[in-house]
Amino acid sequence: MVEILKLLYFCWCGRCGNACFCPVEPIVIEEEQRNPCVPSPCGPNSVCRVTGGTAACSCRPHYIGRPPNCRPECMLNEECASNKACQNERCRDPCPGSCGANTQCVVIKHSPACSCIPGYTGDPFSGCGPVLCKTQNIFIHT
Repeated sequence: MVEILKLLYFCWCGRCGNACFCPVEPIVIEEEQRNPCVPSPCGPNSVCRVTGGTAACSCRPHYIGRPPNCRPECMLNEECASNKACQNERCRDPCPGSCGANTQCVVIKHSPACSCIPGYTGDPFSGCGPVLCKTQNIFIHT
């Protein structure tokens, strides 16, 4: 919105010495465009975008809920399915990176359970190696 103000001020005429009203150049006052996102009406863990001159709120990526109640996906393992664990506030498969080479992983109550694949032995968290077969020499006397 633009508002034009014409101002007059009281002055003295230099020719006759009488008081008169002297016009001043018009002053144009533009209404400041107010950003509806400052301050943000959206609440914590949210994003405010201006859409059509109004604030449009949404939760930040990886947050759930509806503004102003955006929250992390999880804070505790119990907030996730039993085959997931709460890692960095997200429900994720805890197996990747948990077990060593030649292993398999299953999730039991939010925790990775590692075991050596068939034919391998060792510590499944550091890695499994092939099973070595020892042969026994048996001598039969007749």
